[in-house]
Amino acid sequence: MTLHVFNPEHDIALASGLENFTAPHAGRQLRHDLGFLPALWAEPGDSVLVEDAELAITSLQRLAVAAKKYLGVTVGSEAVLHTGKRQLTGVDAVAPWGWDAALRGRLRRMGIDDELLPSDEQLSQIRELSHRRVAARLLGNLMQMKELKELKKATECRSISEVEEVLARYPRAVMKAPWSSSGRGLRFVGSQNVSGDGQSLLTPALEGWVRGVLERQGSVMVEPYYNKVKDFGMEFEACADGSIKYCGLSLFHTANGAYTGNIVATEQWKREAMSRFLRPEVLDEVRENICHHLADILQGRYQGPLGVDMMVVNNKQYTITNKQYTITNKQYTITNNQYTINNKQEGFLLHPCVEINLRRTMGHVALALSPEDDDLVGVMRITYANGCYRLNLGRVES
Repeated sequence: MTLHVFNPEHDIALASGLENFTAPHAGRQLRHDLGFLPALWAEPGDSVLVEDAELAITSLQRLAVAAKKYLGVTVGSEAVLHTGKRQLTGVDAVAPWGWDAALRGRLRRMGIDDELLPSDEQLSQIRELSHRRVAARLLGNLMQMKELKELKKATECRSISEVEEVLARYPRAVMKAPWSSSGRGLRFVGSQNVSGDGQSLLTPALEGWVRGVLERQGSVMVEPYYNKVKDFGMEFEACADGSIKYCGLSLFHTANGAYTGNIVATEQWKREAMSRFLRPEVLDEVRENICHHLADILQGRYQGPLGVDMMVVNNKQYTITNKQYTITNKQYTITNNQYTINNKQEGFLLHPCVEINLRRTMGHVALALSPEDDDLVGVMRITYANGCYRLNLGRVES
């Protein structure tokens, strides 16, 4: 029997590296309210660890009704919902949202055998592989593709002076903590911060943030700011034999960097939706290269689900000369006052590795609900009201 665990606080717990870690209230609430999610992919006879069995059953039933109504998908699981209030027996494998020291400690206290839990060395490897320098390494490998030559990967900085040196290369930049959860651990530096007079490129507040991250995590990642048009990602599985299996596209939405929802559709529908921005052949080549390079990077040190976040960015670069306003870029050519526009649909660029999530993602949840009919397209959202989180599913009308 496999024990499935939804621990959405994983990213923050991983950043802390602590076994005795207390998740923020929002993380604990998510775990309480959405603990039933692994029932969507659990096998008959498996167990799903939840904190409120009655709430989990009600939530799963409500989702099943919506999935059938809007997507024609039958959601049913013979997995057992287990609150962990009594000793778990018969467990021969554990499948969490993500592995970290805090979860291992929690499972130990519940009586799970150490043989089923990762060792200190394995946890250390997962933490190091989750560092954003690994995403930068993968991006560097992917940039060998001719379509991605214009990208610049993140630079790892270990001092204030190194941060300022990299910031000086870009009119706008993003600074990221090596380990952080979605929407957290990011700071933006715009042209308003660049003095051009030899003074610091960082405001006192930004410098204080950088110093804090350097002290806690040892480095800061700095990369150019890209004008994002669309978020999306690819979901994978790192297999026991060291290979990487592609699971599907994830078209998701964010607000202020935090996840808000996913499109639920067939792979074909999602590919067609992305063809507005990118040639399908580019996506195929990136997928194949990720499978190849990630297998080399992970080298069997991680087994389980993972996701690679990507984005479509606006690649417009304007050159303005004299009073005739000649403006050129890859998408438009505008000359004089005639405003002749040549749209070659080349104004978008793929950023194929914004970050790597060595854990299950909400994209995997969306894949578990995927319909078989290309005409049935749903939207999956996490909402918060009256002190509770809910997973809502509806149809996107064409």
